[in-house]
Amino acid sequence: MAEPYIRHVQLLGFEKRFSPSQHYVYMFMVKWQDLTEKLVYRKYTEIYEFHKALKEMFPIESGEINKEHRTIPHLPAPKWFDGLRSTENRQMTLADYCSSLLNLPPKISRCPHVLTFFKVRPDDVNPTASTNGRKPETFLLKTDDTKKNVSDITGPIILQTYRAIADYEKNSKSELSVNAGDVVDVVEKKENGWWFCQMNNKRGWVPAAYLEPLDSPDESEEQDPNYEGELHVSTRAYSGDLEDELSMQEGETVEVIHKLLDGWWVVRSGSITGYFPAMYLQKSGDAPAANGKQTKSLPPRRRTISNANSIHAQKRKEISQDTYRRNSKKYLKQRKPSTDALKSMMIDEQHEVENKAQPAIPPRPSKELILDKCSEHTKSKIQTVFNIELLAPNSTLKGICQQAHAAIDIK
Repeated sequence: MAEPYIRHVQLLGFEKRFSPSQHYVYMFMVKWQDLTEKLVYRKYTEIYEFHKALKEMFPIESGEINKEHRTIPHLPAPKWFDGLRSTENRQMTLADYCSSLLNLPPKISRCPHVLTFFKVRPDDVNPTASTNGRKPETFLLKTDDTKKNVSDITGPIILQTYRAIADYEKNSKSELSVNAGDVVDVVEKKENGWWFCQMNNKRGWVPAAYLEPLDSPDESEEQDPNYEGELHVSTRAYSGDLEDELSMQEGETVEVIHKLLDGWWVVRSGSITGYFPAMYLQKSGDAPAANGKQTKSLPPRRRTISNANSIHAQKRKEISQDTYRRNSKKYLKQRKPSTDALKSMMIDEQHEVENKAQPAIPPRPSKELILDKCSEHTKSKIQTVFNIELLAPNSTLKGICQQAHAAIDIK
């Protein structure tokens, strides 16, 4: 069995907690060598103590012997009192520190000290409940790669609350089991249809199809259909189980026209539309993922959930595939004239190139003009050939004469 190691550590943000007293903990998503993802919480004082111990274990790489040989990243010491602002401002430093740490040689990045620090602890799974009833305040760090600065930090935020419409039994340790009627707080919504939730100090992934908002049957965040479409490529073959799903082979290109939060997107292939798992789609032109292995199974669709029980009298809005196809055809008809105009322009350009005046080829000079330009020696040879042709009608001699004529023409 392969030795465990950490592939990636991502800083998600931090929490303000009130038990046993007010303090702050940073949230890290740790991805291990087997592609499992674990959420851990660490105080900054714990992180700094870990950092100091790491420097003592590797004095050369920490620059204790020679500062020029230092490779272990720097980490500022904690302040006497950490407030919201200092906790907030320190996030980018921590994110860079974790990235640099895992890029060190394996003897450091995969040493037991690092692995132990990022392993899940009991209080990561079941944190101490607040005695005064106050819920932790969560501050999330945006993950937009083009904007990595402190001004992008959100918070404080109130986590969205959802209700389970049916029982769901978890299939892996990273998931969370819920019963119908349970109320959960959603920490993160993935496009693939898996949402990271917390309930009664427990955390894990839950299929979005099993959850509904408390105030309305419909999702306020759900986008409207975009019939212009967005090109995506299938990263894995899928055979549709239901009549409104599309079957595709790996590498096929489709247009995504509606991104639904349950992880089942409506795609268009030609004039045909249908549901397809977002987990098996990648935006056209994007680089493939570092690893093609899926860490989670496909989320279920809402219509496949038996005994679903909603608290809302009004049904959830749902667009039929007939409506998707009808509107797609309307859009494609509107798009066709512009496409035809583009083709016409290309044809006109091609004709323009073909009809463009070409350099004139000079006419071939007549034999009389050629003879006039020849020397006397050449003229006498030509006359001899003509005489042979007249006096000897033999086919062989005629062939010789024809060759002679050809030679004259070439000259």
